[in-house]
Amino acid sequence: MRALFLRAYFMLMQFDSYVSGNGFAALHEEVRKCAIADRVPTPFTVEQVCSAVDRACIWYRKEVLCLQRSAATTCLLRRHGVPAQLVIGAQQIPFRAHAWVEVNGRIVNDRPYMPEMYQVLERC
Repeated sequence: MRALFLRAYFMLMQFDSYVSGNGFAALHEEVRKCAIADRVPTPFTVEQVCSAVDRACIWYRKEVLCLQRSAATTCLLRRHGVPAQLVIGAQQIPFRAHAWVEVNGRIVNDRPYMPEMYQVLERC
């Protein structure tokens, strides 16, 4: 679990640099090209990865944005053989955007009603 926590922490750092420096396009491209590993995930893989990312967010040096957190979660899950998708949604009034992760159509790192609050703009 310690190794997974460290990978999650460093993945947050990586995506932090995209959010603050290179912009959304670079982050999107990095997630898009992150392949699903050829390995069979355990029944607890999704829960363990999401927990590791949540703990890494607690210890991260600054506030973690939902896009950064969800991009890191998506890539970590894919590296563990889970077909995860980064989903980005928005609402018009008041304008808000949000990102979350889905596995087989089920939200794994946020509240299950996000699609009711946000219109999905992108799946990656």
